Amino acid sequence: MKRLTPLFALVLGCALAGWAAPPSTLTTLHAIHSLSHAEAAKGLPVAFEATVTYRRAQETTLFVEDTGEGIYVWANEDIKLAPGDRVLVRGKAQDSLRPIVISQSVTLLHHGDLPAPVPVTFDDLIHGQYDSTFVTVRASVLSADMVGGGDALELLADGGLINAYIDSRDPSAMGGLLDAEVEVTGVASARFDGKMQQTGVALAVPSPANIKILKRAGAGPWSLPVTRMGDILSRYRVKNLSQRVLVHGTITYYQPSSAIVLQNGTQSLWIMTRVESPLRIGDEADVTGFPDLHDGFLALSGGEIQESPVYAPVAPLPVAVSELTESKHIFDLVSIEGQVVMEVRENSQDEYVLTANGQVFSAIYRHPSVDGFSLPPMNQVQLGSRVRVSGICILDHSNPYKGEVPFGILMRAPDDIAVVARPSFLSVRNLMILVGLLVAAVIAVGARGWAIEYRMRRQTASLALIEQRRSRILEDINGSRPLAEIVEKITELVSFKLRGAPCWCQIADGAQLGNCPPKLNGLRVVQCEIPAHTGPALGHLSAAFDPLAKPGENESEAISMAVALTGLAIETRRLYSDLRHRSEFDLLTDIHNRFSLEKYLDLQIGEARQHAGIFGLIYIDLDKFKLVNDHYGHQFGDLYLQEVAKRMKRQLRGVDMLARLGGDEFAVLLPQVRNRARIEEIAQRLDRSFEEPFLIEGQTLHGSASLGIAVYPEDGATRDDLLSAADGAMYARKNAAR
Repeated sequence: MKRLTPLFALVLGCALAGWAAPPSTLTTLHAIHSLSHAEAAKGLPVAFEATVTYRRAQETTLFVEDTGEGIYVWANEDIKLAPGDRVLVRGKAQDSLRPIVISQSVTLLHHGDLPAPVPVTFDDLIHGQYDSTFVTVRASVLSADMVGGGDALELLADGGLINAYIDSRDPSAMGGLLDAEVEVTGVASARFDGKMQQTGVALAVPSPANIKILKRAGAGPWSLPVTRMGDILSRYRVKNLSQRVLVHGTITYYQPSSAIVLQNGTQSLWIMTRVESPLRIGDEADVTGFPDLHDGFLALSGGEIQESPVYAPVAPLPVAVSELTESKHIFDLVSIEGQVVMEVRENSQDEYVLTANGQVFSAIYRHPSVDGFSLPPMNQVQLGSRVRVSGICILDHSNPYKGEVPFGILMRAPDDIAVVARPSFLSVRNLMILVGLLVAAVIAVGARGWAIEYRMRRQTASLALIEQRRSRILEDINGSRPLAEIVEKITELVSFKLRGAPCWCQIADGAQLGNCPPKLNGLRVVQCEIPAHTGPALGHLSAAFDPLAKPGENESEAISMAVALTGLAIETRRLYSDLRHRSEFDLLTDIHNRFSLEKYLDLQIGEARQHAGIFGLIYIDLDKFKLVNDHYGHQFGDLYLQEVAKRMKRQLRGVDMLARLGGDEFAVLLPQVRNRARIEEIAQRLDRSFEEPFLIEGQTLHGSASLGIAVYPEDGATRDDLLSAADGAMYARKNAAR
């Protein structure tokens, strides 16, 4: 037995050495493809030879192929490679939709021939049979556009849509491809979201030479007859061979006759449905429908639901804001904390705007269908409160390679938002400490305790007054108070908190507000920049102190509070001003739009009725504007509209209002006129403004317009009557001119 002991020791040593040996290097693409997701995530070493089928250096994208199998390589090396190059790749495997390789080095061996492309169908691509392989596919072209410095084709193959991305910066290379039948050769790849769920198929095409036109379109798209907008559905044809599928999970969101969300473990799915029957969130259910994409996200359409009596609610997953911006929780039930900065009540939904770690996002509760206009009361949350929000994570897009993406939370009930901490300077902990100190002081020394109690009461009253004034300022920010008045209130609040120290605010490219001493020499001035969410600073907030006074925490706290309030006030007003301008002015010509004209026309009718006055309305239609667009292009037409608006505006008085009603139609409201002759005189000036030719981008254009006049109340006593009368007069003149 003793003789066998060394043998056992030798065998045990070899076994331990075998266990401690490093993992073997994978040398074939087949071995890498055979890895499971868990094995690929271990970063096993790889070293293999293969042929380059596609390389795009600016995106670190490299596809290689060997013995009929291809793989994606993340190659962050400045090495020039071309399709057909034979290379040696060393690196590590990494998990993805399918295993990929993170290269450590790519060595060029020699140049050879490309592998023969494999003819494939849409079904082959959507099942991933030829992922990362050099293939050729037949399809028809639906669109051809410049995207990200290259060309992109949307192809319709027998079975579905394929996106082809071509390395080309020549827009003319895509000319004549619309509606053509083509044969495209490139590397097959998959489109997928942050959860590694496939959302489509794509082709990486090295050059336009890889596109072979099999049959051109019978008629060019721009030579088709014009179809009336109301008749376009007569050209609608769909042939959908998608197969119905059945999924199972727990209901985490339900909006009757619109959508439902199912979650099963780490997987969740958006389902479009017309079901209106009551469903309980938390019940398990089977849903059948058709595979679809909803705004680029994996979804089911035509969902039919069979609810089960099993109640197994899913607990919201606590997440940080950085996790949601990475698109890895699409449609998951999550919870997140943030600070409320704005509340918006609409007919269709309640929206809470929150911030967390510098990210701004919205939490939305969509109202259930109700009779009439009776809405349930909104769950009011005091601005500045820290809340915990639970709901479904929704994103703008599902591309996992675009870094941080905007997201929102779709709440299921009003109580999915819960207050964690209210915006108060006095916390429960601090109040308990203060009360304890007061009680101890009263017990220790009676007279001194009474004095301390009196002083603390004054301090509490002061803090309560500060909080009250701060709340009013927040209400003013959300209201219609002038910005200057709000900023002045903020500086007054800071001065009050700093025991009378002068405080003022210098708004960038604007006024100086507050109490700035005429002489700052000899004072200690503290200045703090007011940051903006994007762009340059909004201004500076300053306070002046006695040079002998030492800086304290109260000083920094007060100025920080003022900076936050001032920044919120300035950006809120700027957002409101921009939205109001966009709602009342035409974005192309920067004159009033139809909405603005109709509003002021109603006001003018009311004023004219009050004073028994008259006013005029001129309707203007540009002649042959469609020919200008057809001959010179829409960009030239836009420049022509801008020049027309400038000329007509120069012919009007300061009280007159010029508006663009849409397309090539304008109108002029003349509020102060004595008779029809005065209106006709202004109309003649407008007509003569077209006599001088227009010089646009080196082209000379002779323009003209047809005008129609209406006088209140002679031609109409309502807004619609006046517009119809002026429009009719314009068309009568246009027909007479013809």
